[in-house]
Amino acid sequence: MATAPDVRRLPRFSRTERALHWVHASAFFVLLGSGLCLYLPSLAQLVGRRPLLKDIHVYTALAWLVALALVILAGDRRRLLADAREIEIFDDDDLGWLRRRGNPQGRFNAGQKINVIVTAALAFLFTLTGFFLWYGERNHAFRLQNALVVHDWLMYISFFLVLGHLYLSLVHRSTRHSLSGITRGWVREDWALKHHAKWAAQASPDD
Repeated sequence: MATAPDVRRLPRFSRTERALHWVHASAFFVLLGSGLCLYLPSLAQLVGRRPLLKDIHVYTALAWLVALALVILAGDRRRLLADAREIEIFDDDDLGWLRRRGNPQGRFNAGQKINVIVTAALAFLFTLTGFFLWYGERNHAFRLQNALVVHDWLMYISFFLVLGHLYLSLVHRSTRHSLSGITRGWVREDWALKHHAKWAAQASPDD
């Protein structure tokens, strides 16, 4: 979408932040697709080739972990630490926003903070249960009875969370401009003042 010449842009996400997001997102969709094909009988029967799907699932998980580590090590770690500090703090405006009072928000609103925290928790649990599923096939002493059940439920939870995320970023008219921040790194100042007023009031325009 073209931006009018008099509309100012505010830098929102750095290259490191965007790389971290897209590494996670791309791996997630491959893992979700291969996971659904492995564990839903109808899809498993339709696709077939279960050993290949299992290899894709495992090696994508490994590539995801390595890629995340590389982005963190080679990227702007100071910016990522600042993000983490901002996300872990919930002030009165965040609580008011959750109560739908329209309180002004910082660079991340309360919903985005919760989404990041839940996503990080799910990623950790996916990794933990996935490890025990993989290693448990090779050493039965590490085979946990409920690891597969937990892994499957995490998949279902993630599926519905990502549907909501896609709706807000691609469909919902009021919020879909946020996609510009994670693709091009900037958002319009007028949009930021409406949705992230506390941050927009302090941000410097990218002229």
